[in-house]
Amino acid sequence: MADRPQGPAPDRRGLLKGAAAAAVFTGAPMISTGAYALDGGTTTYSRRAVDLVQGAMVIDMLAPLKLDFRPEYFASPLSAQDEADFRASGITGFHNALGFGDPNAYETALAYFAAWQGFAGRNAHVFSLVDRAADLDRAKADGKCAVIMGVQNSDHFRTVADVKLFHQLGQRCSQLTYNSQNRLGSGSTERVDGGLTDYGLQIMEAMNAVGMMIDVSHCGDRTTLDAIAHSTRPVAITHSNCRALVDHPRVKTDEAIRAMAARGGVMGITGVRMFVRDREPVGVAHVADHIDHVVRLTGIEHVGIGSDADLNGYDDMPADQYEALKAGYKSSYAFRDKIDTDGFDHPRKVYDLTEELIRRRYSDDNIRAVLGGNFRRLLADIIG
Repeated sequence: MADRPQGPAPDRRGLLKGAAAAAVFTGAPMISTGAYALDGGTTTYSRRAVDLVQGAMVIDMLAPLKLDFRPEYFASPLSAQDEADFRASGITGFHNALGFGDPNAYETALAYFAAWQGFAGRNAHVFSLVDRAADLDRAKADGKCAVIMGVQNSDHFRTVADVKLFHQLGQRCSQLTYNSQNRLGSGSTERVDGGLTDYGLQIMEAMNAVGMMIDVSHCGDRTTLDAIAHSTRPVAITHSNCRALVDHPRVKTDEAIRAMAARGGVMGITGVRMFVRDREPVGVAHVADHIDHVVRLTGIEHVGIGSDADLNGYDDMPADQYEALKAGYKSSYAFRDKIDTDGFDHPRKVYDLTEELIRRRYSDDNIRAVLGGNFRRLLADIIG
């Protein structure tokens, strides 16, 4: 979701404090022994959840490194608190992507790649960049956070040749549209969805050729189906949810989810509150409901995580920047008082989701697939 509002830096909170202890799994089989607090934190998790997260390849397929849009952030050294948060998260792969809808998208994208890849390079003790899927494995072995560079729009492709140019600059994923119409197709909040355009098809062909992941998360229904049907490689829905569970234009129909899976794609489930549930309360269990739904429709091989937030989420942003972000969307987005899902808005949120999947009796292999194994496989298929 993250667009680029202007404003001061968020006052980011630290690691979640004072949360409840790990749940007791009444009626479940013996699934863990003991509760463990990580790195001196007060939240505790089961031994099984800790081992799963720390042993798995965990990939968040929409995870801006920081919801701080000031140049001063990426020009400054990584703070001790941010470093601690990244290391505590258990996440290896971060798909760092923002949406550019301005008339100067090409220049904006060039500056974006320079800024964030420079940021990763200057903080190489924490981050490494992803060229090929094997770089995720290397980062995991080295205890680093691997950065997959992407853009949540394709307006910066002025010509077909620009696809190869940006691939050479490090882009490994591109969303065909943001929420509005562009030269490639229709976004999810457009009144009329005309589907994939001729130019959109040409751009997709170029993306297939260079090995860049096609993302349809924000595309309208017809554009989504067109892209899946015409791509010669699997198409990703990096961050969306299921319309069968919540009626929102930004989430996907069962038809789209089945089509994506039939062509080998993977769908990342997001924790954006209004995409998770249309009424209160909204918690981690409701995020898991969307995982369950995709599994029932397609099988375990086609679902993953795309939180659509940085480690702390949107609701920690200062009021002026927070309101500027929400003002950039149509009323059909239906923002409520909060954007984040309760319990899925802190650096260790993947542990909380893992506990919920354990509670639902997912096997270890299936949990590892959801946490990142499925997206690791898809990335290897597409980017090499």
